[in-house]
Amino acid sequence: MSVVDKSKSILSLLPDKPGVYQFLDSSDIILYVGKAKNLKKRVASYFLKNQSGKTMLLLRRAADIKHIVVENESDALLLENNLIKKHQPRYNILLKDDKTFPWICIKKEPFPRIFSTRNVIRDGSAYFGPYTSGLMVKTLIALIRQLYNLRTCSLVLTESNILAGKFKVCLEYHLGNCKAPCVGKQALKDYDENMVQIKDILKGNISTVIDHLKGLMINYSKELRFEEAQLIKDKIEILSSFRSKSAVVSNTIRNVDVFGMAIENDSAYINYLKVIEGAVNQALTIELKMRLDEEKESVLGFAITEIRQRLSSDSPEIIVPFKPDILLDTARYTVPKQGEKQKLLELAERNAIYYKLEQKKKRMEHKPQQRTGKNLEKLKNDLHMSDIPFHIECFDNSNIMGTNPVAACVVFRNGRPSKKDYRHFNVKTVTGPDDFLSMEEIVFRRYRRTLDEGTALPQLVIIDGGKGQLSSALKSITKLGLRDKITIIGIAKKLEEIYFPGDSVPIYLDKNSISLKIIQQLRNEAHRFGINFHRGKRSSDMIRSDLDQIKGIGPKTKEILLLHFGSVENIRNASAIDLENLVGLKKSEVLKEYFKN
Repeated sequence: MSVVDKSKSILSLLPDKPGVYQFLDSSDIILYVGKAKNLKKRVASYFLKNQSGKTMLLLRRAADIKHIVVENESDALLLENNLIKKHQPRYNILLKDDKTFPWICIKKEPFPRIFSTRNVIRDGSAYFGPYTSGLMVKTLIALIRQLYNLRTCSLVLTESNILAGKFKVCLEYHLGNCKAPCVGKQALKDYDENMVQIKDILKGNISTVIDHLKGLMINYSKELRFEEAQLIKDKIEILSSFRSKSAVVSNTIRNVDVFGMAIENDSAYINYLKVIEGAVNQALTIELKMRLDEEKESVLGFAITEIRQRLSSDSPEIIVPFKPDILLDTARYTVPKQGEKQKLLELAERNAIYYKLEQKKKRMEHKPQQRTGKNLEKLKNDLHMSDIPFHIECFDNSNIMGTNPVAACVVFRNGRPSKKDYRHFNVKTVTGPDDFLSMEEIVFRRYRRTLDEGTALPQLVIIDGGKGQLSSALKSITKLGLRDKITIIGIAKKLEEIYFPGDSVPIYLDKNSISLKIIQQLRNEAHRFGINFHRGKRSSDMIRSDLDQIKGIGPKTKEILLLHFGSVENIRNASAIDLENLVGLKKSEVLKEYFKN
């Protein structure tokens, strides 16, 4: 029985109070979690007519509705957010968090370490972030290390360990980067005072730190401690320089959270800006997937709760484009119409739109067919071709000092290897190491057969080699009357030059160009395919030339020897007793005599 059939009994049990409701299926699995100012009215709205298709599907699948009453609307908002994260119901908003951003961690331990991490561990350590730029994290940590002498080791610096003399000073102490708290050269109180200032810097309260340091500098000067005063002055200058590089957006706004929003189809993009002392201290954009035709007010409310919880934000003011359906009672909401706050909101909304366009572009690029078509279109333009090269073939020769000359042809269709169309060739008409004549023969044989069988010709042929190999291949293409039907190029390995027929000056494609990467992939694949064939052919020829020349050793004996010893070299090094036990006295003597000579 669905909830629709027992809606009256369910509604009769619901109070007119704020809370959270849950739709459950017949197996008590949570399908949807919602919040409400008034539980009875909100749940009753689901049973009205003209519901969307998604909502009707939810009602048909749901077997029961449970509820939790809370003190106020703000608690309902927080509880809904926590339940969604815990149970991830099928019909709720999906937070598309496709990458882990870096954080700066101040470890909970005596003499805390500071480091960057992408894994947040709830062990009482303080985390600042997330930062969208790894470079920003490195810059902040470098700034902190420039200002303060902090330890980088992972020693357990408890008071008992330090007093027991378990540790020795390391190189960092001698370099002046650490004050060696491990041997008692720095007091915990002094170290913790630095930590307070560092936390203020990471929160964006740089002015507070500067004011504190100025007070210290004045006191040191009065006490005639001029060297220490100079060190403090240097720190103030570093902090002032860093603050001047921050993006100042207001001279009056002190501590606010700004949320901009952009919606397209069933996706919502929320940009968050943290503004402290007039500067943007933190920024984050998330994408939410709406699954049940949620109203924009509900989506914004969910996003604000999620982001403020995740980043532990306690800003007293939240700037929004419109009021969410339920408000947090820990902050006041502002919908600006003009002035600096309106400009901040516009900045956040622009960021949300830019992020939306960026995500759409990424999704387009990750669609294989569209990406491949785009790449091949780029290759066509770079090589000045008339047609997109959906069918490409590449040739490579292999020989060592003229022995076992072979060639390989690899085929790519729609930008991907078509391995069933790969072909090996034994060079038949060329004697000695002549790559040019070998290439001419192989290209002629390949396309002579293609014409005879009436199969499709490639739009592009790539020759692994420079002007000489390209000219040889072009002779065969011309003989077959294909000069105007196929684009042919050569690629020389040394500088990755691209040669065209009749042009002695090569072109150089950008090293990061997708066109060059496609050509290199074909060239490397042809080389791999040809080398493997040549290696196998050479090995079989070596075995044949050594064992087949021994009179009195037939195919059966050869097979027994190779199966037992594995190689000709092992047969050569085998003892007379081992050979005799395997093939008999007479044949072992023949083998030993042959290898001896």
